Amino acid sequence: MKPAPAPLFRDPIYDGAADPVVIWNREEQSWWLLYTNRRANVECPGVAWVHGAEIGIASSSDHGQTWRYRGTLQDLEFERGRNTFWAPEVLWHEGLYHLYVSYVPGVPQDWSGSRSIVHMTSRNLWDWQYASTLSLSSDRVIDAAVIRLPNGRWRMWYKDEVNHAHTYAADSDDLYHWTVRGPVITDCAHEGPNVFVWQGSYWMITDFWNGLGVYRSDDAEHWERQSIPLLAAPGQRRDDGVIGGHADIEVQGERAFIFYFTHPDWDRTRHYGMHDNHPYHVKRTAIQVAELEFRDGVIVCNRDKDFDFTLLPGAD
Repeated sequence: MKPAPAPLFRDPIYDGAADPVVIWNREEQSWWLLYTNRRANVECPGVAWVHGAEIGIASSSDHGQTWRYRGTLQDLEFERGRNTFWAPEVLWHEGLYHLYVSYVPGVPQDWSGSRSIVHMTSRNLWDWQYASTLSLSSDRVIDAAVIRLPNGRWRMWYKDEVNHAHTYAADSDDLYHWTVRGPVITDCAHEGPNVFVWQGSYWMITDFWNGLGVYRSDDAEHWERQSIPLLAAPGQRRDDGVIGGHADIEVQGERAFIFYFTHPDWDRTRHYGMHDNHPYHVKRTAIQVAELEFRDGVIVCNRDKDFDFTLLPGAD
């Protein structure tokens, strides 16, 4: 058995890796981990450290056991100046990688400003071309998640901050033109929706800042929330003793791995104001991985359980 490293990865430049997503790089024949590269070790006012972020890259050629930092995605800047990129979603379709990334102009020190989801394409995961800025349900949308439905259409789920921080959906026939369908998950404020197919059902994971909510659907239209959240209780592994946040699921046959990030030293009893200089120890983050289990119709995750962590080549 090859157990998963804990933590799986920490960014060696800014130490602020968050919002992970994994994808198989067909050209390099290796797994890539893309993530929001928050600037955790940079002293700056307010939440400027969360902004000005690029999309970080780590790769693994040994089935996920070790990850090497490779830099950041280039060619994403389509407007002048230093801007903000968050929460990558990436998929492969008919010879192209499609990236849907959250975009904030400039480097705000607070949570003001517009947010949008930008679409870019690449043939090799390195060289990107701007396709469009999507017109969705408001001017403050982030955290895209995209899958293909059985009818051949594509569906995107995303967070709409104007509309109560609920998950909205949009559909597309070609990955370029999107039609908003409306709200989907409205039971509480949340972010980071991630949708996958496993054990004969559609599943959605959301981050409601107190663990991860889990929803199940038979048709990707009607969703029912399970009573048990994921990663709400602290774990025992290194840098895993807090709630898990903004996850990505990689399904490989009967198995499913959850990639998530933690703020290992975050003190939930201490509130830092919008304009405070947040100390490094509460800003730093780590990427973790655990295995999901399907029991009695629900998904559970024991993040402390040993498991054989092997990412199969070309499974994405």
